[in-house]
Amino acid sequence: MRRGINIGNALEAPREGEWGVYIRDEYLSIIREAGFDTVRIPIRWSAHADQNPPYKIDENFFARVDHVVNKALEQSLIVIINIHHYEEIMQDPVKHRERFIALWRQIAEHYEDYPENLYFELLNEPSGALTSEVWNELLTDTIKIIRETNPTRKIVVGPVDWNSVYRLRDLKIPEGDENIIVTFHFYTPFEFTHQGAEWVNPSPPVGRRWLGTEAEKKQIRDELDIAVQWSIKHGNITLLLGEFGAYSKADINSRIRWTYFVAREAEKRNIAWCYWEFCAGFGVYDPVRGRWREELLNALIPKEDMYYVSVITDYGDALGSGWYHKGTYATVKLSKLRTGFLVLNVFDHFEGLKPEDRIVDERTIEVYVDEHREIHAVWRRDYSQLTLLLVGVVITIGIIVLLLKRWRSYVTLI
Repeated sequence: MRRGINIGNALEAPREGEWGVYIRDEYLSIIREAGFDTVRIPIRWSAHADQNPPYKIDENFFARVDHVVNKALEQSLIVIINIHHYEEIMQDPVKHRERFIALWRQIAEHYEDYPENLYFELLNEPSGALTSEVWNELLTDTIKIIRETNPTRKIVVGPVDWNSVYRLRDLKIPEGDENIIVTFHFYTPFEFTHQGAEWVNPSPPVGRRWLGTEAEKKQIRDELDIAVQWSIKHGNITLLLGEFGAYSKADINSRIRWTYFVAREAEKRNIAWCYWEFCAGFGVYDPVRGRWREELLNALIPKEDMYYVSVITDYGDALGSGWYHKGTYATVKLSKLRTGFLVLNVFDHFEGLKPEDRIVDERTIEVYVDEHREIHAVWRRDYSQLTLLLVGVVITIGIIVLLLKRWRSYVTLI
């Protein structure tokens, strides 16, 4: 398990397809051919099981999950299935404790003969009334049930507060079980990754960029290091970055920079990852056009000798951002050189250039690609039009005052 992707908004919806995603068979081969080795399949089992004992899971739903899992296994993918969006247990864990365990008893028995590359993840993002104390007890009891039929299957567990890296310190897992993987989710900074997200209240405003400053990078490194230090302290438990991604309302350049940086930093720390998600609001695949969003896919699985050139401008549009082969030139061009009315924003110069880069004209440059490059269009304020207007107003007022004085003098003489 190294590089994975979530097939979200499908089987964890109240009914598959209600959130716009239905898992098509070809998706699994498309994912494998792109270079992913893992798929995480979020599943809302709680919407397809009886409310009363023995809490039987609907056979038709089991058959649907089987079909998707088998198609993924046919592609030699590692498959993670979980219990997702069990909101009721977050609100009342005591009431839903036995139902949760019963769901896992059925899932474990159903898949006990499946290949070892099918993994179980107990619960997505425990939160609310499911405190660390309650969750630790529940996960321990649930793992015991799973181990009755699946003694060596990989089981994924994560901390409370929506799998927060800061709550790993409170996570307790059974001692001596070498087939436990610990997961955490990563959406830092939240104001960037979830800007404009309709399901967040209040929703962070759209427009937040991620420029890859040293302060921004440090924030990410520090949080990933928390997970690594916790793992080392607990016998080098395998870590999984189970979700990370930036919502589509963020600008694409920032999304690419952030995604690339998080994925590479995780890999440096030997943390496997699963991007959120395949083809919905965070999606790296366009289901309508039937193709990958290549710029975002390259951020996750970089092609050899290709680098990303990003162009940042506060005004107008900057053309030329994208992935380029090493040794080529990226043509960067501004759509306009000035904007505004009385106070003009005037393009001044490009920042981040090297001696190898070439200036074509006042708005166009050719950037030599030998590494990831960030080019900033620097603008300045031009107050000349406002100054001329003010001077004109002053002169006009002066003339009016002079004419009034002369008129009064003339009236007095008469």
